[in-house]
Amino acid sequence: MKSHEIDYKIKGHDIQFVEIELDPQETVIAEAGAMLYMKEGINFITKMGDGSEPEKGLFGKLLSAAARKITGESIFITHFTHQGSGKSHVAFAAPYPGTIIPLDLDDVGGTIIVQRDAFLCAALGTKISIHFNQKLGAGFFGGEGFILQKLQGDGNVFIHAGGTVIEHELNGETLRVDTGCVVGFQEGIDFSIQRAGNLKSMVFGGEGLFLATLQGTGKVWLQSMPISKLISQLSTGGSNSHKEESGGLLNSLLE
Repeated sequence: MKSHEIDYKIKGHDIQFVEIELDPQETVIAEAGAMLYMKEGINFITKMGDGSEPEKGLFGKLLSAAARKITGESIFITHFTHQGSGKSHVAFAAPYPGTIIPLDLDDVGGTIIVQRDAFLCAALGTKISIHFNQKLGAGFFGGEGFILQKLQGDGNVFIHAGGTVIEHELNGETLRVDTGCVVGFQEGIDFSIQRAGNLKSMVFGGEGLFLATLQGTGKVWLQSMPISKLISQLSTGGSNSHKEESGGLLNSLLE
């Protein structure tokens, strides 16, 4: 199915949102709960599937829903269609501070692989499926898990990253990254997990036990602040809280 052609604007700084402009009968699909606002003429319906294969029967839709459940996402996708006249708008907000990345799938070979919670919204016609990493090491130690999402099509998709987005173009090169910082990569990039140096470095280096290794030719998108790291720093178990507790104990002893 050829994707609908949509126009858009990304607004905001630390917590961004994307505003989609729809012509009559154009549709955009989004994760459940991502909608920020919609203007007159926009109607929405929740479906069990992305709508890229309208001829798919009930059994096929159930399989797709089960696959989305495996990735930890909702089994439903919301379809927003402009059923009025003229132009209208619907907006979708990022779930936490960071950056929205707009991508034209035609420009990146028709397929990208993203972490399971990176997808925000896309033009109708985009196929969303699961991608199993072939290497078990990446599944057990990869930070974002064994299962990723595959986005396929020829239209616009929007993915979300925590903090600042860093884009790398690899030309047969190797890039080693903190496991949680990988947002997505083009099909054909090899994604695996390797030890973070020797035993001493792994235990005392502060960089974790394993690093993600991306190798090949194509684009890679990274995030400077994955949500897992943000939660860790804000929680009472974060490293800063330990420093405060130690400082408070030392101050008490000195007093």
